[in-house]
Amino acid sequence: MTEKTAVETSRTTFGGAARTVPALVVRPVGKAAGPALILVHEWWGLNPHIEEIARRYAAEGYLVVAPDLYDGVVTADPEEAARLMSALRVEDGIARLQIVLAELRTWPDVTAVGVTGFCMGGTYALRLACEARVDASAPFYGDLPEETSLLARLDCPLLFIGGEKDAWITTAKMAQLSAALREYQRDGEVKVYAGASHAFFNDTRPDVYSPADAADAWQTVLAFLGRHLSGGGERADG
Repeated sequence: MTEKTAVETSRTTFGGAARTVPALVVRPVGKAAGPALILVHEWWGLNPHIEEIARRYAAEGYLVVAPDLYDGVVTADPEEAARLMSALRVEDGIARLQIVLAELRTWPDVTAVGVTGFCMGGTYALRLACEARVDASAPFYGDLPEETSLLARLDCPLLFIGGEKDAWITTAKMAQLSAALREYQRDGEVKVYAGASHAFFNDTRPDVYSPADAADAWQTVLAFLGRHLSGGGERADG
């Protein structure tokens, strides 16, 4: 998926009467069918930075759905972001993502479904791959499940991207993830960028943004998704 294409954006709502999930949808223009990617936002909410990442993925040929787990609330204040993230129960967040995933599986133009996310979104991208059937998972500096035994249920290829200088998702945590992948014989890789901080991919935060590492991570994740989602049609039946 090296050829860029035009994209179109829209807003929609997944789910029904019991629970609804608002989302941004970004589609490659003129593409009849292909893989979908669930993109989970950081603790700031579904802000313009995540919307831009959604457009970047769509320009690479993916139908991108960015669920809004905060129902429209966006903040730039770290204290408010922490409150918002804490108020979102993990079980509720996963339930919402499962609604999106289940509905995407019914779309006739979707051949496979992957998940990615950043910060809080990376936590959910890893957890969803252990709780539901996705075709590939690519979390950026997300947290591990409290019970790492949950990783035994991982049933798709995993690419976990982190930074060596991350004070939250530490190298010790990432080593723990690597050990769990080996213990449970899961198909996964943990890629750690030397000298990079938490949120090093976020080009709206000059205090932590690392352009060279972000560019390499982008190419790495595109290659990973290209390998594992382009042939996933046989898993898109339910």
